[in-house]
Amino acid sequence: MELNELMYELPRSLIASYPAKERTRSRLMVVERKSGRISHGEFHAVGEYLSSGDLLVLNDSRVFPARLLGKKETGGDAGVLLIESFPGDARLWIALVDAAKKPRLGSRLQFSGGLSARVVGIMGRGRFGLRFRCRGDFMEALARVGEPPLPPYIQRTRRPEASDWERYQTVYASAPGSVAAPTAGLHFTEELFATLEEKGVARTFLTLHVGPGTFEPVRSEVVDAHHMEGERYTLSAATAAKIEETKKKRRRVIAVGSTSTRTLEGIAQRDGKVAADHGVTRLFIRPGYSFRVLDGLITNFHLPASTPLLLVAAFAGLDLVREAYREAVRMRYRFYSYGDAMLIL
Repeated sequence: MELNELMYELPRSLIASYPAKERTRSRLMVVERKSGRISHGEFHAVGEYLSSGDLLVLNDSRVFPARLLGKKETGGDAGVLLIESFPGDARLWIALVDAAKKPRLGSRLQFSGGLSARVVGIMGRGRFGLRFRCRGDFMEALARVGEPPLPPYIQRTRRPEASDWERYQTVYASAPGSVAAPTAGLHFTEELFATLEEKGVARTFLTLHVGPGTFEPVRSEVVDAHHMEGERYTLSAATAAKIEETKKKRRRVIAVGSTSTRTLEGIAQRDGKVAADHGVTRLFIRPGYSFRVLDGLITNFHLPASTPLLLVAAFAGLDLVREAYREAVRMRYRFYSYGDAMLIL
């Protein structure tokens, strides 16, 4: 397929700069694949569309303060987005560096709070190897100096605010490692989980650490030519057993977000079933993909021609997704990370 098949016009006013005042008060569009029916509600009522025995699979990765604002030795500004630390060395990182001129090998970047980094590698595509230096524990220093890595399309007159530390994080996040929130899960609260549990809707967790590739645009006009960046995942034996049991009982497995989807489908595509596993997934799901695990998907509204939108189109069907997005724009849904939600069944 060609990239322009998933372009759409979106008024800038529909891009959410802040989340809904209450997590569960975001709007919910419900899309039924078989009938093509589209209906509307609020997320707190999501249980009305779920049944006893259904299983929600959620990504428990936690966003860490991955964004740093500093200065080069020349005095120029340097924005840093930490991506991944090297095994066994918490101070050695792969990072994206945004600066008017690329930092030189061996040069130093200076941040507040006595934190600095030396450029020890130039890796291409804006990526650099950085070795950090500070007094005391590096992760504690990062917690003091770093900021929530809000996506670039959340445009405000101010930098991240205190509320972003809480709201750009799911209530069940437990495994630090993501540079972007698994945003489909932002709508849940513990109270909503309790309501769903009373109805017999179960939940389980996996971990996929979201990398910057989640914002990487598809640049090739032919979609199949795009290559996904790898993202690390872990799926436990307990979670695998719950999923397999749900499938055997012919109940529904509903992934919360594209990250949960790619983890489950990547394992099932390789092994023929969902089993305990850990590693790196580069699975690129686009129209034409045959799903092996999913019966439902909770997701947000995504960027035009983005890889998450291609995944949604693969699951719901291209024509139905186009119709749903036209409806969302017409009814002024809020888009992207802090926006509203869609449930596809």
